[in-house]
Amino acid sequence: MKYIITDKQYRILKEQTEKVLNLPSVDYFGGWENLQQYLVRKNNPPYSIEGGLDLGENVDSNVISLGNLVSVKGSLNLNGSEIESLGNLTYVGGDLDLSNTKLKSLGNLTHVGRNLDLSESKIESLGNLTRVDGDLDLNDTKKIKSLGNLTEVDGSLYLTNSKVKSLGNLTEVGGMVELFNSNVKNLGNLTSVGGSLFTYGTGLENLGNLTYVGKDLDLKMTDVLDFGNLKKVGGNLELGACKILFNYKSPKKIRSIVDVGGNIKTKL
Repeated sequence: MKYIITDKQYRILKEQTEKVLNLPSVDYFGGWENLQQYLVRKNNPPYSIEGGLDLGENVDSNVISLGNLVSVKGSLNLNGSEIESLGNLTYVGGDLDLSNTKLKSLGNLTHVGRNLDLSESKIESLGNLTRVDGDLDLNDTKKIKSLGNLTEVDGSLYLTNSKVKSLGNLTEVGGMVELFNSNVKNLGNLTSVGGSLFTYGTGLENLGNLTYVGKDLDLKMTDVLDFGNLKKVGGNLELGACKILFNYKSPKKIRSIVDVGGNIKTKL
């Protein structure tokens, strides 16, 4: 089916002279397939979309690659889709939903402006991703082992029931961190968690470079033996059945090392 655009719309597109073709939305063309036909006629230039893009399982789309799409200023929904490659995509300004997909790598993507949902996906690598301005959800992911190049998550980080072993280059999380039943044993380069940090069921052994937790720090039933570089816990410090109690038996001694704003709990 052909999609007819007005003369004004045609002139706007014809006058587009930038290296990257800036397009208002997929709806402007009457859908994803019509947009692809237009791009073929333009010799498939790199392009960006000003609005959002919904190619999820509830949309009649069999897209497996985003091709030369380099940025989406709004949100991008690929939940439950057949997507196999993000192509040349480097930036999503809103939410990016890749949950329940078979996608293995984020490829060239470097920045997500809001939340990134990869829960229950087949993701193996975050590719070139360095920053997520919202939450990063990797709950129930079984293939990915490291957060790789990622350095900052401004929201919360969810790794419950994931197979992640290494936090990679991650240094800062603005919200909370949930590591329930993950394989993380060392917090590595992570220095700051703005919210609470929950490590129950991880087998965590080392706090790495961690210096600050804004709210509660839960180290119950972990193998951590030392506070390392930790200086501040804004909320409660949970240490029930943590091996650190072999070396620090009294709350008074703990407070001489770490500034704890709330209670120190040594029992389960």
